[in-house]
Amino acid sequence: MTALLHDTTSLRAVYGAFPTGVTAVAAVVGGRPVGMAASSFTTVSLTPPLVSVCMAHSSSTWPALRRAERLGISVLASDHGPLCRRLAGPAEDRFTGVAWRATPDGAVLLDGASAWFDCSVEQEVRAGDHDILVLRVHDLRADPAVDPLVFHASTFRSLDPAATRPTP
Repeated sequence: MTALLHDTTSLRAVYGAFPTGVTAVAAVVGGRPVGMAASSFTTVSLTPPLVSVCMAHSSSTWPALRRAERLGISVLASDHGPLCRRLAGPAEDRFTGVAWRATPDGAVLLDGASAWFDCSVEQEVRAGDHDILVLRVHDLRADPAVDPLVFHASTFRSLDPAATRPTP
């Protein structure tokens, strides 16, 4: 069993067996939107309202986002697969043609998402090759009519049982 733990390909495959939602983490930095996709989002606490997301130490986007007063977390919708891929691509192209709005404190929230969180960094915990960010929720909203995007086995999927195939 230990040999598998040193094989990142096997780790990714087994980690991918756990379906996750997909979020965009974004803010206005230097007068422009900066953001990235993150599938490590989870709720943490009701009192106080806390959520978390993990950021890789190798991320070139997180250092810019870290400077923001507020971060927007948008839970991507089932039709946001191409948008998610764009958010993982070159930084200068991430928001081209993307409808978004900024809160007065600079959190960027994407239109058409199934839920939104306006957050600030409460705590950072170093954990292996990532930092776990505990975020305080200042405002939130959900649209129950919008199905979320799900990432499973390196593929985007929908919760809609009528959906015939996963989205690559």
